[in-house]
Amino acid sequence: MSNEIIILGNFGNSDNSALQKDFQSQEILNVANKKYKNLKIGIVNNQEDFQQIVEKCKDAKVIIAQGKYDLLTDLCSQLKALKLVQTISAGTEWIDKPQLKEMGIKVSNNGGANAVAVAEHAIGLMFAVNRKLDIQIDSAKNGTWMDGVEGDREEFQTLVGKTVGIIGLGRIGSRVAKRLYGWECKIIYHDTQVFDENYEKECNAKKVSLVELLENSDVITLHVPYDRLTRHLISQEELDLMKKSAILINTCRGGVVDENALIKTLESKKIRAAGLDVTEVEPIEENNPLLKLSNVILTPHLATRAKQSEVNAMHNVLANASRVIENKEPEWVVEPV
Repeated sequence: MSNEIIILGNFGNSDNSALQKDFQSQEILNVANKKYKNLKIGIVNNQEDFQQIVEKCKDAKVIIAQGKYDLLTDLCSQLKALKLVQTISAGTEWIDKPQLKEMGIKVSNNGGANAVAVAEHAIGLMFAVNRKLDIQIDSAKNGTWMDGVEGDREEFQTLVGKTVGIIGLGRIGSRVAKRLYGWECKIIYHDTQVFDENYEKECNAKKVSLVELLENSDVITLHVPYDRLTRHLISQEELDLMKKSAILINTCRGGVVDENALIKTLESKKIRAAGLDVTEVEPIEENNPLLKLSNVILTPHLATRAKQSEVNAMHNVLANASRVIENKEPEWVVEPV
């Protein structure tokens, strides 16, 4: 029996032991067995010989890409029935979408499955930076108690009353806005997309220019996709417009910020601090100055890490795959930019 849907991922050794331990693949199969029993799903290890992969995927209409695969474009060119490449993640920047579009193949992401988790993480970084929670935790664990918590009292701030500038008011940015409104924050946003008045009211957010947002925000939080238009969206020019007391939060992609410019700005304390879940090179390099700056809090690109996000993603991925098998149009299609 041929498989119409292929989960393609790096499962290490070709035996089943690595696969059995792979949470995402098993969760997809669990959801499929409960809700999509009619779907014919196969699992292919992308570490196998390329021709073997082609053979195993030859009848696939949907490939569920679990992580980056360098030969994806070459593989897709060999699959005549393929209609959709579906990612489990929100990011699709590693996929050659223009080439796939020429082949008549669409690319979809996970439909905002991890939006709540990322929004919560961004807000968590705001709290952590404003209250220097990393230093407080280290001091308590090291036995130095209050004596180990350095810094002027003005460096410790609440979120109440702050102006929060959200760049990108989509699935994640809108959730950040709605939650922070409850903390009596003033919400402004900038987005190239045009939202209707009701959407803005739901988010309690006012649209402003990028310059106005940068000049007036106490907290700036980034929630945009990474593509050629958003690469280094925040460069030295934008950083120079920010308040000296401002903090920058980035939970989208490291390349959205010019990291060298950010390091220079933080070292000279032209802005107060940054909370980063992402960096331009990941894993972060040992000699990266960000690791030694006291006005930076870093997390290892795990803003999405929550059980609920994983489950939501599996449901969305399979629902979209099912649409394609039923000859319907997929949702959450990411167009080439």
